[in-house]
Amino acid sequence: MGLARLTYYDKPATSIDDTALVETMAAVSDSFEAYGYRRMQASLRHRGFVVNHKKIRRLMREHGLQPRRRRRYVATTDGDHELPIFPNLAKDIVPDAPNQLWVADITYVAITAGFVYVAVILDAWSRKVVGYAQERGPGPTPRCARCGGRRSASAAGSTASATSRTRLQPHRADERQPASGPSARPP
Repeated sequence: MGLARLTYYDKPATSIDDTALVETMAAVSDSFEAYGYRRMQASLRHRGFVVNHKKIRRLMREHGLQPRRRRRYVATTDGDHELPIFPNLAKDIVPDAPNQLWVADITYVAITAGFVYVAVILDAWSRKVVGYAQERGPGPTPRCARCGGRRSASAAGSTASATSRTRLQPHRADERQPASGPSARPP
């Protein structure tokens, strides 16, 4: 016959129609928005389509079937209340030197044992931390983590907390852990 032996064993090439493939991919994408090309390929293989991953990626990109990333959103602020909302007094102030405007915020950080509340005061010009306080729960008088709750001399007689008037100072030498090894950084 004049044909190679390999010709007998080859299956005839069956081309998959791209429109049927894209319709199936769109149906999968509608059901599972977060499916990327790997999960899409497994789902198509389960439905009887054997397609190269490069083709799946190309078709998903061309037809707008990219996965939707799920973001976990936790609402931390409830602005729908009857309490007074204070105006932003610093919206028109543009600092041109340090210590002209300090801004503050409070947030919480999730740890394995629960949450830790952190209050931070920043210098708006240099973006450096002026002071901070951290507590396990929202308490009436947060203590400054660096100063041990002491007020500085400039805060005497004012109603500001220790965090708003305290410059961050390095820990005392007796509180530092001794560093050893080649990766130890100088104090």
